[in-house]
Amino acid sequence: MYTPHPDRYADMPYRRTGRSGLKLPALSLGLWHNFGPDRPVDVQRAILRRAFDLGVTHFDLANNYGPPPGAAESALGDALKADFAHHRDELIVSTKAGYLMWPGPYGEWGSRKYLLSSLDQSLGRMGLDHVDIFYSHRPDPETPLEETMGALHSAVQQGKALYVGVSNYSAEQTREAARILAELGTPLLIHQPRYSMLDRRPEDEGLLDTLDELQVGSIAYSPLEQGLLTGRYLDGIPEDSRAASDSPFLSADKVTEDLVGRLRTLDEIAESRGQSLAQLALAWVLRGGRVTSALIGASSPRQLEDSVAAIGDLEFTEDELARIDAVVKA
Repeated sequence: MYTPHPDRYADMPYRRTGRSGLKLPALSLGLWHNFGPDRPVDVQRAILRRAFDLGVTHFDLANNYGPPPGAAESALGDALKADFAHHRDELIVSTKAGYLMWPGPYGEWGSRKYLLSSLDQSLGRMGLDHVDIFYSHRPDPETPLEETMGALHSAVQQGKALYVGVSNYSAEQTREAARILAELGTPLLIHQPRYSMLDRRPEDEGLLDTLDELQVGSIAYSPLEQGLLTGRYLDGIPEDSRAASDSPFLSADKVTEDLVGRLRTLDEIAESRGQSLAQLALAWVLRGGRVTSALIGASSPRQLEDSVAAIGDLEFTEDELARIDAVVKA
C-alpha cells in the first residue's frame, strides 16, 4: 500500500495562480505520452507516486492524451483509486477538451455540446465527480467564443470543475475570453501556452504581458521543446528518440547541425550553473515568477527526479540571461 513521503511539501515552491487563491507547484506533471497501454502500469504508478512524494501535486491531462485518446485519464483513474483515494484533496487534477475525440461533427472543437459531453466522459474515465481545472484546449474559429466560455462557466455551475482555463489562445482571444467569463461570474484562472527557451511566442506576441495585465496564471507546456532541451540531441539524433520516429511533434529535419551547435552551447551554460540542460530550460521558464508552473513529462521516476531538481536554482544573472539570448536569437 502506498504511503506518501511525510516531507513531500518541504522543498517544492508553490505559486499563487493569477489573482485566485489556488497555488500550483512550480513543476506540474503532464500525463501526455507516457500513460497509454504501451507503458507498463507499474512504471506509470511509480512516476505518479514519486511525483507526489516530491511535492508535485498537479496532474495535467486532456481527453485525447494516451495514446490512444482517453488512455491517460483511465490510467490516472486507476492510480487515484489504488494510491491516492485518501489524498484527493491534496491534488490538482486538470483536463481539457478541444481536439478530436470521436467521429462526427460533435467530437472536437469548442461547441457547448462537445465540451460538456467530453467533460462527462473524462470524469467517468478518472472516476471523479469534478476536476479542479477544465480547459478549452484550443480556440474554435467557427463557434462563438461566448458559447465556448459559456460551456466552461456551466461546468463550474454544475459542480464538475472548480476553475477554468484556456490553452493555445492568442493574446487577443485570451483577453476576450477573460471578459466574457468575468461577465458570467467565472474568472479565467489560467492559460496554458507552449513556451520554452527555443519557442518564445508568448513573449514576442504579447501573451505574457496580457496575462500579467489580466492577472491570469500561466502554465507552460513543452518547456523542454519536445526533448530537444533534454541533452539527448547533443550528438545528433539518437535511434530511440522522438525525432527518429514518425512523431508529428518533432521531425528529424528540424534537428539541424546549427541547432545541435546551439544546444551544445546551452549545455555549456547549464554546466557552468551546475545544472543539466533540462534543468536549465525549466529554470529559465520559471525565472522571475512570471510563469506559475511548468509542465514536465516523465518516462521514469529517475527522469522526473532530474527535472524536479531544477527548482534548486531558479535565479539567473543578467550575464547568464544575455548569454542564453545570444545563443537562441543569433
